Amino acid sequence: FEGKYPVISDKAYVFSTAFLSGDVEVKDYASVWPCVSMRGDVNKIVVGKYSNIQDNCCLHVADDHACIVGDYVTVGHSVTLHACTIEDHCLIGMGATVLDGAVIGAGSIVGAGALVTKNTIIPPNSLVLGSPAKVKKELGEESMKAIHAQAIKYKTEWSEKYGFAPD
Repeated sequence: FEGKYPVISDKAYVFSTAFLSGDVEVKDYASVWPCVSMRGDVNKIVVGKYSNIQDNCCLHVADDHACIVGDYVTVGHSVTLHACTIEDHCLIGMGATVLDGAVIGAGSIVGAGALVTKNTIIPPNSLVLGSPAKVKKELGEESMKAIHAQAIKYKTEWSEKYGFAPD
């Protein structure tokens, strides 16, 4: 888009029906699944290492906010991430929406169907539910380990199938 092309690590996997346009970066061992749309037209989109963007997700940007997905993040089916930041080791549940300027702190879980409104800052290690989304409780170390394992599982499953040896 306007001279900018997606940059996809040769150690990442992007499904053939995903649409990536403009200033988009997909880092090592990340995976992007069927019918995902990532449009980096007026700002950038970054998908971190070992993160997975599942089927039917939409990632977009705003003039004043990029869309940043950290490392070891699982983004569930049909999630919309619009001009927001998802820090490392998060799980974004199916059908959730995270809007402009919102920041999801590291180690957090955003529940299925949650709506994180514009400029909301979620502290690290939070369980976030509802519409509008609210922090329901603080999560412990076991949650972080489970989120990490989920991200690694995605990398291992597709990497074995497509020829990358698991770490």
